[in-house]
Amino acid sequence: MSQYNDKGVVLRGWRLGESDRIVVLLTAEHGKVRAVVKGVRKTKSKFGGRLELTSHVAFQMFEGRGELGIVTQAETLDRFANLRTDPNLFANASAMLEVVDHFALDQVSDTRRYEMLVGALKTLDSDPAPLVVPAFFLKLLTHEGLEPQLDRCTRCDSNGPLVSIDYHEGGVLCEKCRRGRAVSEGSVAVMRSILGGGLSMALAVKDEQVCAEVESIAHEAIEFHLERRLRSRKVIDQT
Repeated sequence: MSQYNDKGVVLRGWRLGESDRIVVLLTAEHGKVRAVVKGVRKTKSKFGGRLELTSHVAFQMFEGRGELGIVTQAETLDRFANLRTDPNLFANASAMLEVVDHFALDQVSDTRRYEMLVGALKTLDSDPAPLVVPAFFLKLLTHEGLEPQLDRCTRCDSNGPLVSIDYHEGGVLCEKCRRGRAVSEGSVAVMRSILGGGLSMALAVKDEQVCAEVESIAHEAIEFHLERRLRSRKVIDQT
């Protein structure tokens, strides 16, 4: 078996036997990988709580003969303590992990996706603005080649006024072509800012109506392209 070192974020995990655990990590250099962590559930485990959901770690792994590797060392890079103690933040972080887990392919390297996730988790942990998760979803869609068209009507190429958004059409629509859900001018402007290099300005938006609308659109767009409802969104909706 070969051995390698990498960094990664724990996306998922579940029990294996009496004391072991399987974890799914999004890594910097090896894409999404699955591995066994032996003895992690023992009281005196050397891993402690380093490989829990949302953990960002530097690790050493032996590649197994099948799809499962074996983690032999792990050191914490970011604990994201606020995400672990605040149920609402943890639910939001879980939504990001769930979406990345669905988009990422096993053992296909994508350093940019990894960097986006780590950056979003750090921001959510340190400065949890209302639009952190929606902005991450929209930027991830763009990274995956699924960016919504926001500048012109997707049907007739008119530049306005743009009054609705339809995921089947791939973006916003004018009054004449409108279908899908209504969208306000303010929300369109914020989404343009998120995808046009104005992320910091967008995260500073406090208008509750605009934030709620952008959040709803970002979740709906993600679920449309994944063709499934997010499990973690059900938790968010109940909080």
